[in-house]
Amino acid sequence: MNIALMAHDNKKELMVQFCTAYAGILFRHSLYATDTTGHQVSRATGLNVRCFLTRAHGGVQQIGAGIARNEFDMILFFNDPTQTDMAGEVSYISRLCDVSNIPFASNIATAEMLVLGLARGDLDWRSVVNSSAHPVD
Repeated sequence: MNIALMAHDNKKELMVQFCTAYAGILFRHSLYATDTTGHQVSRATGLNVRCFLTRAHGGVQQIGAGIARNEFDMILFFNDPTQTDMAGEVSYISRLCDVSNIPFASNIATAEMLVLGLARGDLDWRSVVNSSAHPVD
């Protein structure tokens, strides 16, 4: 499955810790991320993460376009609710996920439920939905 990782600046370390804790599950899937988040996760965990542009240069929009094309099966976007100037990004990604029925987590508690469900096979229905979608390049 294709999983996108995103994190606001104050949540990047939490994303790294999360991916470290669940590396045994995540390594079986294709991981994508905005540039800074992806490189931090990859360096800390050894996981292969394909990176898009940084947030400031359009990485959120690149992932958003992939969501719109149904190329992702799960989005983990660790939101910092104190960064109100970036609330639009979370809303944008969340709305796109709602349109395409893509599981979305904006915090570690929900992300943990999704990743554990992924390990149990609870998200295998995405393979049926995505059978005609093209992989992210």
